[in-house]
Amino acid sequence: MKWQEVRELFPDQFVLVSILNYHEEGNKKIVDEVAPIRSIPEEDANKEFFQAKPGNLVYHTSNQDFVIHLRRDPLVRVRRNSNEN
Repeated sequence: MKWQEVRELFPDQFVLVSILNYHEEGNKKIVDEVAPIRSIPEEDANKEFFQAKPGNLVYHTSNQDFVIHLRRDPLVRVRRNSNEN
């Protein structure tokens, strides 16, 4: 199902979806097709977001497009010298 169809079925709601198809443009993942699983009450959205299984995502239908911004640069870890206080 296209994202626009999900937006029409679940207006102004958080929705748990399974991502079926996407393409990448630079450092963005543009989701083309999803399978809606269920709507999520606003108060549960944060919890559901972090508990979603791989390939699933919680997203709000107020967003015109389904875009995931990718972070390509690795996190830099700084090691403190053990002699420093």
